[in-house]
Amino acid sequence: MTETITNNFLKKVSNKPILLVGPTASGKSKFAMSLAIKLERQIVNADSLQVYNNCRILTARPTSEDEAIIQHHLYGHKAPDEEYSVGHWLRELSGILNTNKNLIIVGGTGLYFKALTEGLVEFPNIPYRFRQKIRILQKKLGSKKFYLRLVKEDPLVIDNIDPSDTQRIIRAYEIKLFTKKSKITVNEKNHNYFSIPTFKLFSSS
Repeated sequence: MTETITNNFLKKVSNKPILLVGPTASGKSKFAMSLAIKLERQIVNADSLQVYNNCRILTARPTSEDEAIIQHHLYGHKAPDEEYSVGHWLRELSGILNTNKNLIIVGGTGLYFKALTEGLVEFPNIPYRFRQKIRILQKKLGSKKFYLRLVKEDPLVIDNIDPSDTQRIIRAYEIKLFTKKSKITVNEKNHNYFSIPTFKLFSSS
């Protein structure tokens, strides 16, 4: 497979990053390693578990021998109790891409790739105490009455959020009360970190 991709397609990629995505145990890491050696590229992790330093046993983490041959990024660099989201990952990846686009980005976390190619919705940073008050209100009113109150504040949710989706309803109410904006309009304003044509995507499934 490496030979086929290298000879028939990758000559067109030039220095554009390659995205390699696939399910667990599909051989992504091994394939990425062989491809990186052949093309003299570095590897970037796009798996949400592998960013943590205690998950080497649970995931197909590159070996120390692999890391000695090819430079790897964003593997095991976070403690298990550190907060780390797709937004954190995108910002770190952005920093790497600023200096080197000759990368293979490999992993199985679909949200990372979706955010990378389609953009990320940047929700406002709502204080914890404010959010807790909303949750207390939701429990006090109950799901049905809380949803009706949200609809009164933000009619756009009627066609966009299922009345049974409690978490999204609470989040929509938080955003509306804190920012005076609808979650629906906020969703439409994706922040694109990168230009989509920059990437070539392969599946190892």
